Amino acid sequence: MCTCIFFIYMEGFFSCSPEVKNVSLYFSCLLWVFSHSLCPLLSAVKLFGCSAAAQVKTSRETKGQFLSVNMAFSVGVMSAMYLTKNISGAHFNPAVTLSFCVLGQVPWGKLVPYCLSQVLGAYLASGLVYMVYYDAIMEFSGGVLTVYGPNETASIFATYPSEYMTLGRSFLDQVMGTGMLMLCILCLEEKRNTPAPSELIPAIVAVIVLGISMSMSANCGAAINPARDLGPRLLTLTAGWGTEVFTCYNYWFWVPLVAPLIGGVIGTFIYLFFIHWHLPDPDPPESLSSLSTISDKIKQPSTICIHLWEK
Repeated sequence: MCTCIFFIYMEGFFSCSPEVKNVSLYFSCLLWVFSHSLCPLLSAVKLFGCSAAAQVKTSRETKGQFLSVNMAFSVGVMSAMYLTKNISGAHFNPAVTLSFCVLGQVPWGKLVPYCLSQVLGAYLASGLVYMVYYDAIMEFSGGVLTVYGPNETASIFATYPSEYMTLGRSFLDQVMGTGMLMLCILCLEEKRNTPAPSELIPAIVAVIVLGISMSMSANCGAAINPARDLGPRLLTLTAGWGTEVFTCYNYWFWVPLVAPLIGGVIGTFIYLFFIHWHLPDPDPPESLSSLSTISDKIKQPSTICIHLWEK
């Protein structure tokens, strides 16, 4: 992606006409492209979660537990939101981005660039985790990178179902988890309800993610984010785990890609149908109400004069 943008930049640079003298404007446009298309790469902050998973797995839970992974992912989400909230809107989940496109709050033209950047960010984050914990992973697995067995290490990066899960139940699990995510975050900025302070929204979203991961991750790992799953899965494909990361569990890989997208939209419509459309109309501003009071007082004398004239 960076290479493509480089060539676009070079093409634009050499095709500029002599009349174009404001170079700063051109660089401003270029920076806008980077900030609004590549800033979701800062979702690589979620390497906190994969790092915690690597630490817990390779230490055989002597240096952390299941809760450690959940809390690390939540801290990563909060950090990424604080970093990118006023640049890209803190979009590092394709399911959330799609839902906001359906609501009309994000232009559809930004959907694909955001999603590609989100996947690339997750891929780079996983690569960093792999480099940091390479020795620990090799020592734990005996140098054999597998998806199955007691020494499997693929689950450090991507999500996989428990052996008792079917595809249908797994799909429902991901739909429900992502639907809950959207249902909880859409109300945070609702002025007609009980909006959260803007500066606390990242922390509140982190707590929501923590609650979902602590209560809905036993079955399938609570991906609730296609980029968070696909990026690391591509990393394991290229780093030595092979095609098994896509073929295992009856080609289960498509579930955390498709189900969160559907679940996010379903959660959005549930919020619209049962919450948003039933909220009271916002109160008129005090300035408008005071103006109406003044106008009423102005009209009263004229009414009295009319009655006196009639008499």
